[in-house]
Amino acid sequence: MPTFSVTGDVDPFLHVSLKQGEKIYCESDAMVMMEATLDLKGKITGGIGSALMRRFANGESFFQQHIEAVRGEGDCLLSPTLPGAVQVIEVGARQYMLSDGAFVAATSGVELKVRTQSLGNALFAQSGGFFITETAGSGQVAVSGFGSMSQLEVTPGKDVVIDNSHVVCWDSSLHYEISVTTGGSGGGFLSNLVNSQTSGEGMVLRFSGSGKILVCSRNRDAFLSWTQRRAS
Repeated sequence: MPTFSVTGDVDPFLHVSLKQGEKIYCESDAMVMMEATLDLKGKITGGIGSALMRRFANGESFFQQHIEAVRGEGDCLLSPTLPGAVQVIEVGARQYMLSDGAFVAATSGVELKVRTQSLGNALFAQSGGFFITETAGSGQVAVSGFGSMSQLEVTPGKDVVIDNSHVVCWDSSLHYEISVTTGGSGGGFLSNLVNSQTSGEGMVLRFSGSGKILVCSRNRDAFLSWTQRRAS
């Protein structure tokens, strides 16, 4: 199986080593460098329907890059679009849900499937709208987060509340739901929504069950708004 490793301290690369005949696929424009023994082709993975659903679910490009070691073993370097951390997760015993823009690359034994999610999560969470991406199969997946990345463990009876703009991926066995307030007080949805907007808390995701979550330190939408204000 291809070997994924992260190299570099600031805005790291994903370093991939392939033996002859092995292949990976990655997000469009992720390839930075590859040895001449490797071939790169742009493909529609899983057919047009699957590509369209992944586009809506995870903001991925319609075409993905497929890299194969055709003429012998070789290495390549990949990089995500946004600056920040890269982490490799093992898929098989555990499967994961991916937030918008988190996917970088995967070994050929991993499939990215698209499924629907609840109306509330679809409308308010930044996790793919009505569709969300879930891994299947076995192998390795590389994900990226804007800024630094940290791993959280969720255990039964100890729910975790996270600003949805900071969630990178999470164990698919976890239960999650959207919320507009971190407080424990009552109140209807509309009053909670108003409170969320006036307090600056924004939307949050509440996770329960048992599993792990990867979070990133930066909010890309807030950063984009800040740069636009500075430029105006």
